Amino acid sequence: TSDNWGSYAREVPPQKHLTGKIFTQRIERNNLTLRTRIKRLAGKMISFSCSVEIHEKVIGAFIEKHMFY
Repeated sequence: TSDNWGSYAREVPPQKHLTGKIFTQRIERNNLTLRTRIKRLAGKMISFSCSVEIHEKVIGAFIEKHMFY
């Protein structure tokens, strides 16, 4: 989705260029779900890891399990 910026019109094919609140709301709802279900995305907590690799593995596993099954 985009905000009707000119750069999107140049880079994104017209058939894939989506605008509108409905698309933004879906994306933001998904982001909120990820933040609430994966506590490590919410900020400094006990579950916060210093390793980027561990973050990537945990977040990837969550997305794979909950978005594709």
